[in-house]
Amino acid sequence: MRTRMLGSSGIEASVVALGTWAIGGGPWWGPTDDETSVRAVHAALDAGITLIDTAPVYGFGRSEEVVGRALRDRRSSAVVATKCGLWWDDESGTPFFTQLGRSVRRSLDPRTIRVEVEASLRRLGTDRIDVLQTHWQAVPPAATPIADTMACLLRLKEEGKIRAIGASNVSPAQMDAYRAGGALDVCQPRYSMLDRHIEADVLPYCHRHGVATLVYSPLEQGLLTGAFGMDRGVQAGEFRTAIPWYEPANRQRVLDMLAGWKDLTERHACSVGQLVIAWTLQQEGVTCALVGARKPEQAIENAAAGDLVLAASDLARMRRDVESLGHPE
Repeated sequence: MRTRMLGSSGIEASVVALGTWAIGGGPWWGPTDDETSVRAVHAALDAGITLIDTAPVYGFGRSEEVVGRALRDRRSSAVVATKCGLWWDDESGTPFFTQLGRSVRRSLDPRTIRVEVEASLRRLGTDRIDVLQTHWQAVPPAATPIADTMACLLRLKEEGKIRAIGASNVSPAQMDAYRAGGALDVCQPRYSMLDRHIEADVLPYCHRHGVATLVYSPLEQGLLTGAFGMDRGVQAGEFRTAIPWYEPANRQRVLDMLAGWKDLTERHACSVGQLVIAWTLQQEGVTCALVGARKPEQAIENAAAGDLVLAASDLARMRRDVESLGHPE
């Protein structure tokens, strides 16, 4: 498995990372089995994945607990990334969404950050978080200045509770504000070949300033594996309902495109999903791809993409095909 540095942190991580949103289960993802999830984490580590990404809000602590359980005797083998900023303990912050009777709010106040970090350390069963990322940015009326948030993160770093600082779902202007206070090592944006809007600003910014990018949803929740066929329905409340590419007409166009890459998958002896991950990792400004897996075999397959390198002509051909899709109808 190839590895890359996470900004100026001195932390080296695998180019394919394990995303653990889905193993938290809940209304977005449906039932999940903790024993299988633990085996998926173990399979990922055994296959060369070192970066495990989670968050408190994934299953309201369940994902972090499962990751902590899986790493109980393997903590030194993993780079653990989690998040802060989505809060449901009281009415601090700005309302964001409601799920399972909990009102989740955006809060990057130093007080709530500290409470979240201590809770994450307990659930993960560790004494340090390798990468702590602000999950969503604060907005009015509880718009904590980034300078105050960053000062808190830097103090946590000085205390040894976190090793590197990251920010998810941020603009270049917001990253400027973080960087004005200290080192911002990681940015976690949404990115896939079907959702390339950050190529205009975020990816060039990070490439220019040495900020590592951990891009999430590179497979569009499974659509870009080719396995989510026309016969599979999307249930009400499922996260996929928010992705227009899952509409039947749009999905068919994507599946037709993927089918057209059969010669590439045969030549590289890889799956469609591995081909897509490899393409993603070779885009300028992309450091690591966060790919979800709820089963061991999924983690193993995803990990294999970390050693796949595509020729420039293959990359260009795939981009032309993707761009010819245009926007979802």
